[in-house]
Amino acid sequence: MKKLLCVLLAAIMVLSMAAVASAEEKKLDFHVGIVTGTVSQSEDDRRGAEAFQAEYGEDVVKLATYPDNFPDEKETVVQTIVNLADDPEMKVIVVNQGVPGTAEAFRKIKEMRDDILCICGESQEDLPVIAEAADLVVVNDFVSRGYLIIKTAADLGCKTFVHISFPRHLGIESLSRRLKVMEEAGKELGVEIVQETAPDPTSDVGVAGAQQFILEKTPEWVEKYGTDSAYFCTNDAHTEPLLKQLLAYGGYFIEADLPSPLMGYPGALGVDLTDANGDFTKILETVEKAVVEKGGAGRFGTWAFSYGYASSYALALHGVNVVKGESELTEMDDISDAFETVSNVGWNGANYTDAITGVKTENLFLVYQDTYIMGDPGRYMGTPDVEIPEKYYTVH
Repeated sequence: MKKLLCVLLAAIMVLSMAAVASAEEKKLDFHVGIVTGTVSQSEDDRRGAEAFQAEYGEDVVKLATYPDNFPDEKETVVQTIVNLADDPEMKVIVVNQGVPGTAEAFRKIKEMRDDILCICGESQEDLPVIAEAADLVVVNDFVSRGYLIIKTAADLGCKTFVHISFPRHLGIESLSRRLKVMEEAGKELGVEIVQETAPDPTSDVGVAGAQQFILEKTPEWVEKYGTDSAYFCTNDAHTEPLLKQLLAYGGYFIEADLPSPLMGYPGALGVDLTDANGDFTKILETVEKAVVEKGGAGRFGTWAFSYGYASSYALALHGVNVVKGESELTEMDDISDAFETVSNVGWNGANYTDAITGVKTENLFLVYQDTYIMGDPGRYMGTPDVEIPEKYYTVH
């Protein structure tokens, strides 16, 4: 019995030491900063940052948010990002999304501390500008998705695709170029592309006013364009009211600008995801069940795992791996590995290519995930396997 007890105690000690070693693997001897929008503007981005902080500890991971009205508070945006560089142990700073002021902040940081990795997710600044200032930029594949979203709409039988945006967003190169790709794809695939304008949530009307506009206009749009029309909005804050009204009045929603089962769906459906707590399998199941119950089966889509959440977490993780010497900064496989670590979902991606010159930018990557259409059962559309005609990569 004594011999057995000794063996058991030894086994417990070995397991305890392994657990301690495992826990210590999460410890870092440097700090990481993550800057996102607030929960009201960019909930997924913020939750991904919080998850990374929970994994590595508040003493190591420092979080900050830029103001909701960031276009008019550029100085605050810049200072919020730059302040993280005052920490002598800071080695990685991630900004997701890269709102105006991010490039300027990165340039200031590099003047102070060239040892800090500056990483941008989903830039709202011109891509050549942010790519010149940042060490790494990763954005959604607006070129491929411009074609794939329209192809998915066509595959689902949609005759019209309604693109909802506003001047500030259409002044962003990636968003305007995606719209042009959508228009070309619509001509080829038999889907009419129409544009509607909605208020900018950063304007005087604020988020509440912009959302109220969508609530009031969507029934009119469905009546005008028919229930076989698909809708897309370039702004996160517009998504929830748009989904709510499409569920009530008809129409299709292929995926959000920054796709996620958390993007607009919980509020539009009135579902409580408190118990899910970052479990995206459970989140998707809960959202899908509610969509089906409201008669939306086969009409509403998403990415199975949140893009915004994954970006905040994965870009920070990739930065950590690079500092530790375990990954190469501009190696697509290493970037994909970081995204797949947090999401357990396959990703596709490539370097950004300038539509006019054909030149690739070595530190700028485009990524995307398969589109999932919710139903009973739901189905993946196989978008990563679709061969996109080369001509779309030079549309501008």
